[in-house]
Amino acid sequence: MTDVLDLPFTEARAQVSPREYVDACLSAIDRTDAKIHAFLSVARDANEGTLPIVLKDNIAATELPTTCASPILRNYRSPFDATAVARLRTRGASIIGKSNLDEFAMGSSCEHSSVGPTKNPWDTTRVPGGSSGGSAAAVAARMVPAGLGSETGGSVRQPAALCGVVGVKPTYGRVSRWGLVAFASGLDQIGVVTKTVREAAEVLGIIAGHDPLDSTSSTHVVDDYATDLDTGVKGMRFGVVREAIEKLEGEVRANFDTAVAVLRSCGAIVEEVSVPTIGYAIAIYYIVANAEASANLSRFDGIRYGHRSDRAKTLEEVYFESRGEGFGAEVKRRIMLGTFALSSGYYDAYYGRAQRVRAKLRHDFDVAFGSYDFLITPTTPESAFEIGAKTDDPLSMYLNDIFTAPANLIGIPAIAVPSGFDKLGLPLSLQIMAPHFAERAMFRAAAAYERETNYWKRRPPLT
Repeated sequence: MTDVLDLPFTEARAQVSPREYVDACLSAIDRTDAKIHAFLSVARDANEGTLPIVLKDNIAATELPTTCASPILRNYRSPFDATAVARLRTRGASIIGKSNLDEFAMGSSCEHSSVGPTKNPWDTTRVPGGSSGGSAAAVAARMVPAGLGSETGGSVRQPAALCGVVGVKPTYGRVSRWGLVAFASGLDQIGVVTKTVREAAEVLGIIAGHDPLDSTSSTHVVDDYATDLDTGVKGMRFGVVREAIEKLEGEVRANFDTAVAVLRSCGAIVEEVSVPTIGYAIAIYYIVANAEASANLSRFDGIRYGHRSDRAKTLEEVYFESRGEGFGAEVKRRIMLGTFALSSGYYDAYYGRAQRVRAKLRHDFDVAFGSYDFLITPTTPESAFEIGAKTDDPLSMYLNDIFTAPANLIGIPAIAVPSGFDKLGLPLSLQIMAPHFAERAMFRAAAAYERETNYWKRRPPLT
């Protein structure tokens, strides 16, 4: 008998009752999560629902803590639901639990969590990616059919790639950020993790749309993203970003070349295109994101909410001791880097210059999209690396976002789709980027590739 959690939820909900579906998820968590550590909290009394879903623990929901995997928010409970969560509830979703993440979503491996790392279901000695590693691992390990994560520089697509599932970053402003704990407000966006493209299209269709509570929320019409997934890509134009792949070698390059051949076999036109400034994306990202993080995290001060140090005797000590005890090493590193970039005498040399190059990057993408419907790259430069391999080398860790960060910097939608496995049996992934608000076409392209490959049907050996 087929495990209901092996099926897309679009099929499973027709075969079992909502109560049975939720119970199947809770049983799977009991069997599996001790090996993976994807969940920070589980709603044992979760309401029955046709869409059981896990939330990254920086997305507010009233019935569970919202901790950001940080001591400074230990046991914090939000008095309201995030808009995306409220919309899911109105469509029959059941919030199964909260997933692990790099503290305050700052990381690429899910190792920078105050309660320990999440492990990759394909090999538990390896990372699941980050920062939404808990959501990606939970879906890949068949504990829940769908998850929400957040994206600042690839934090949904990158873990989805390393865990062999689908990860979607929508256009900036497409999904409300109300109830998402801010990292970098000009980059952050809630995204979706699922086993299949159709599931991702359905979940995004539920949570997308204007929200007056979010001043950056777009009024652009929400398409029916799942309506033409079977149409195919014959005649559609895909641009291979030359600067992204020209030095790429080994299994990742071979896998990408095979993915290109698959798209061509579907009738797509695939050619190389130049995006000259894409090589600067990581440098831009880690200035802009850290500068905004420095400002956003100033609210966690030991006074307004969150942890307050028992050692503090003066107002100054409240700030220093509470933040010193409450933030982990990676969060402190990024706050200091961001504060430096914004400081007097350095603002224009760092933050100002990064924003000018960011504008040039946006221009170069616009030029490329003038000739192509989509731009494609691998999602990550390598498969999942071993836990601990990069924790002492921040620069090496940051480079895991080299292919994903550009989409966040210019606000376009992008999707990670499983594209095969390396010689160790670890997942690899294809990234498809589309122009602003072209999610419907993007899902169509991803679905066409998925139909030809069907890698989503392979289960991790853990399960």
